[in-house]
Amino acid sequence: MDDEPVPETRGVSVEVLGTFDLGPEIEAIDGRHLRMRRFTFEPGAVFGPLHDHRGRPGMVYILEGTITDHRNGVATDYGPGAGWPEDRDTVHWLENRGTVPAVEISVDIVSSERSMR
Repeated sequence: MDDEPVPETRGVSVEVLGTFDLGPEIEAIDGRHLRMRRFTFEPGAVFGPLHDHRGRPGMVYILEGTITDHRNGVATDYGPGAGWPEDRDTVHWLENRGTVPAVEISVDIVSSERSMR
């Protein structure tokens, strides 16, 4: 298991590309939004701290560069055209170990209060 402390977030910019209120579409998830964001990781960037996705499942898709996903003591590199799910069991942090910016699209379901963050 990786016992090293997770670095603080640095070198990451986030842009909300859109949100969609799911309540009128599916009664059972009133108060939830579908959210799409673009993350840009500069070389050496870190997205921490260690965090989970309970209550906000999603999917990530890499557009450019390589992002390293750290979970369960394992570091996995993902490049363009790849991605991963973020379910209730996901506990992780991310980084760009490369020399060029990395860009990902993240789509998740969040509470209405979190939809614009």
